[in-house]
Amino acid sequence: MSDCQLYLISPLDVGGNFPERLARALDAAPVAAFQFRVKGLDQHEAARLAEPLQAICAERDVAFIVNDDVALAKRIKADGVHLGQQDGSPQEAREILGRDAQIGVTSHASRHLAMDAGDAGADYVAFGAFFPSQTKSSDHRPEPEIIEWWSKLFEIPCVAIGGITPDNCQPLIDAGADFLAVSGAVWDGDEVAAVRAFAEVLNASG
Repeated sequence: MSDCQLYLISPLDVGGNFPERLARALDAAPVAAFQFRVKGLDQHEAARLAEPLQAICAERDVAFIVNDDVALAKRIKADGVHLGQQDGSPQEAREILGRDAQIGVTSHASRHLAMDAGDAGADYVAFGAFFPSQTKSSDHRPEPEIIEWWSKLFEIPCVAIGGITPDNCQPLIDAGADFLAVSGAVWDGDEVAAVRAFAEVLNASG
């Protein structure tokens, strides 16, 4: 049994029947966290869309993380926030969200950025994109070795992100990733089948 866990990231459209899809995905197999990632909405609208999703996660003991927006995370009392490199410092987020908030930081393919994030109090660092992704374009293409390096030297968990599927995730698990962050591989098809496929790979790795 691998220690690696699944970390779901929302599609940009979380309206319509998405709450039902999220519930089905979370019931299909264990998921550690869900990241609420919407763009270009005012905070009031984002909070309205987040509310049912947050309730679904809370019922299943899945951490609810807001992407990029510390103010929204505070407003809806999210479990944490995920910061890009332009989204402010982990220290500032910690001051606003409190001691118990989970704060993650995007580190792309940079060991230096990851160490800076760790020094600044991040609860996890994210490396990627490891594979081409339809969800978010990235010029950064790290190798799995960066996860191996990080997990040998640091206690802080690391997240692998970017184009990850059940078919290509094994090298990242083997390298020591604590979490696989996935979006398109789950939401672009049958979310139940996809989550179960990831769970099979994770359960077989150990």
